[in-house]
Amino acid sequence: MLLVIDIGNTNMVIGVYDGNHLIKDWRIRTERNTTEDEFNLLITGLFGGSGIQPKDIDSTIISSVVPPMVTILNSFCLKYLGYSPHWFDAASYTGMPILTHNPAEVGADRIVNAVAAFDKYHCSLIVIDFGTATTFDSISEKGEYLGGAISPGIMISSEALFRKASKLPRVEIFVPPESVIGKDTAASIKAGIIYGYAGLVDGMVKRMKTEMGTDPRVIATGGLAELINKVSETIEAVEPALTLDGLRIISNSF
Repeated sequence: MLLVIDIGNTNMVIGVYDGNHLIKDWRIRTERNTTEDEFNLLITGLFGGSGIQPKDIDSTIISSVVPPMVTILNSFCLKYLGYSPHWFDAASYTGMPILTHNPAEVGADRIVNAVAAFDKYHCSLIVIDFGTATTFDSISEKGEYLGGAISPGIMISSEALFRKASKLPRVEIFVPPESVIGKDTAASIKAGIIYGYAGLVDGMVKRMKTEMGTDPRVIATGGLAELINKVSETIEAVEPALTLDGLRIISNSF
């Protein structure tokens, strides 16, 4: 079995594959101050609840945008799995041409997403990942990573609003409001955040399509992808396991 881990600034996504089949996946908080022993307790608990034995894991591949986690996860794999994991590095990956000025600057998760998206759809694409940041990535019809855009994530923007505007109440933003025109403060905030982000997404997609000169497929992933998909006019599909699938595909090249 293959263990795949994507470490983001806010959350860590973990999956276990048997061949091409995703047996189980989890999304947990990224804890920068954990130890390899604490991480093992966490993994053992997750595996135990799904009937997976650590001894069944043959290899591990990890992508990370959080440098402090590299030492922790490397130590975990050496101590408890008995081998070093494969670390995905966008700068040295040759499976997809990265047509940016400095490929080393591109987040590993963005290339992993691009690899998985092109492997599934085989066409020009715009991949939107709703994470700590909201990223927009462009892939050509030849399978080249063209570049993209980064904007503040939905939760970051919301937290900034609540922190700086002391009279505004905190609201849950996991369900779209019934109307764009809110009838009270809470509904107005939800409308502004959710429909506002949908407008950002649709506007960015329109501009990227114009620059690409093609009609790319627009897919979304990340924790809030389903929410924005409900109100966006341009997202065509949501792929919850996109990053995990990309790591699985890339693992075949090691």
